[in-house]
Amino acid sequence: MTVVAEREPEVMGGRREAEPAAREARRAAAALSDLRRPVIWRIRLAMALAAIGALAGLVPFVALAELAELLLADGPVDRGAVITVAWLVVAGLGVRGLLIGAALTITHFADVDLQAVLRRRIIRRLSGVPLGWFTENSSGAVRKAAQNDIADLHHLVAHHSVEMTAAVVLPLGGLGYLCWLDWRLALLAVGTLPLYAAAYAWMMRGYPEKMANLNAAIGRISSAVVEFVSGIGVVKAFGRARRAHASYQRAAGEFGRFFADWVRPMLRLEAVSTMLISTPVVGLVSLLGVIWFVDAGWVTPVEGMAGVLVALVIPTTVTALSFGGEDRRSAAAAALRLHELLATPMLPVAADPRRPADHRVELDGVRFSYDGVTEVLRDVSLDLRPGTVTALVGPSGSGKSTLATLLPRFHDVTAGAVRIGGVDVRDIAPDELYRWVGFVLQDIALVHGTVADNIRLGRPDATDAEVVAAATAAQIHARVEQLPDGYATVDAQLSGGEAQRIAIARALLADTPVLVLDEATAFADPESEAAVQDALSELAHGRTLLVIAHRLPTVVAADQIVVLDDGAVAERGTHRELLAAEGRYAAMWAAQEEEPTR
Repeated sequence: MTVVAEREPEVMGGRREAEPAAREARRAAAALSDLRRPVIWRIRLAMALAAIGALAGLVPFVALAELAELLLADGPVDRGAVITVAWLVVAGLGVRGLLIGAALTITHFADVDLQAVLRRRIIRRLSGVPLGWFTENSSGAVRKAAQNDIADLHHLVAHHSVEMTAAVVLPLGGLGYLCWLDWRLALLAVGTLPLYAAAYAWMMRGYPEKMANLNAAIGRISSAVVEFVSGIGVVKAFGRARRAHASYQRAAGEFGRFFADWVRPMLRLEAVSTMLISTPVVGLVSLLGVIWFVDAGWVTPVEGMAGVLVALVIPTTVTALSFGGEDRRSAAAAALRLHELLATPMLPVAADPRRPADHRVELDGVRFSYDGVTEVLRDVSLDLRPGTVTALVGPSGSGKSTLATLLPRFHDVTAGAVRIGGVDVRDIAPDELYRWVGFVLQDIALVHGTVADNIRLGRPDATDAEVVAAATAAQIHARVEQLPDGYATVDAQLSGGEAQRIAIARALLADTPVLVLDEATAFADPESEAAVQDALSELAHGRTLLVIAHRLPTVVAADQIVVLDDGAVAERGTHRELLAAEGRYAAMWAAQEEEPTR
């Protein structure tokens, strides 16, 4: 028996915990059924072939019994009949192998096709979701769904249905044959199964509650590990490493004792239950029973031999069913995660898209909430004229980054409107929108490939000369030239400031008339900050810029500075106007001016 740590239940203990688990299992089963629908008819065809193949596998059992009868009969052996029976054995095994092989071939091709269908569906879905979805969901989760979860379906589609069908049909056909010979032989073949079932049921008593306790124990030890590892530098610096280690040891000890107390009696019962359906025990019980039946005159020795042979199939069937059930549960859980990914809401696209008249940006009474309850932005109205720079400043959590992401439509506003050239961004086709709006975000994303590929991301058809020109304007050309292969360097190792200048070169090459810069100097080292600022100045020419800044000195030349506080516009004006107003901006400026002297 393998004990697997499952997801921590929604409600601890008793029936209340089991009910959500049951609902989750039903949802997973429904998701699995839905995902398999494109290939279900092929799976069913394969199952039919596997069932016929399994029945063909009974022929050798019957033939062996007939062979024994021929060999034990009085008088000379009928050579022709013996040869016929031998050919029946060969034919039965051959037909079984051919049909099972054909069934597995069908399901493997079905699995390949299903994987292709699912990956295409994932690509279509993810290409249409709001860009903000990717900031809220890690690439690891997407990769797990696209690779691991789809791979988890492989065994279920390519093997499970065929192997489980054969594992079930073979013993059922054998038991039917034994019933035809003598019903007592059929009962004898499954004689140990009730004892196995009783032992297994006893072993599973209180399983949901025990899994809940196990998950809680795992949570405690995981927390202890995280606390120990994340704080090891601090505790060592203050000489508290021994105490922190003792805390971890205590959590590990408690988990070990809980797990041992739970598993030890289960292992004893598992040993007993496994022994009850093991091949030696089933064979011995069947043999002893057959001796009794033959002695009582109920069956012939040949019929008894057939009963023993069929009974020996039972242990293999129970083992296959046990592993098959676990495989199906794993596949169903993977299917549920895939189903939820494929149900991700897509970005609504206008039926009759429009094109902006110019690159003037208007935010009109914008409100936004991530959860539909708490508003992150409240009644924000701004006018960003072409050729001007608008800077958003404010404390952390004031809504600056959220406001900036509404312009390239990472999210849609809850109320109000964001317009470019008089057209609501929701009425602009996504491909058209990203020809008008570019962005350099705080978290720089460099894709796998060469430096030139990364710069060309917005314009794949750009020439080498255009790439170099963009890099030069972004103050990164000299650094690229120092790389081992220059612009052909794959996955170049760059500092934060250098990566930002690559992103700026990308934006310059894309040449969008509206540009959003989110903390564009956030990761720039002091030596490269001036270069980043020069690159940003190059970007500003003729464009509508929306800049989010934490360092106020970087935006003193902005045409307008907007101070956000708690999701609302607190102040707006030029640097001089806001300083003269002696409000929030002036206080923030004074605080940053004092920072170096502290």
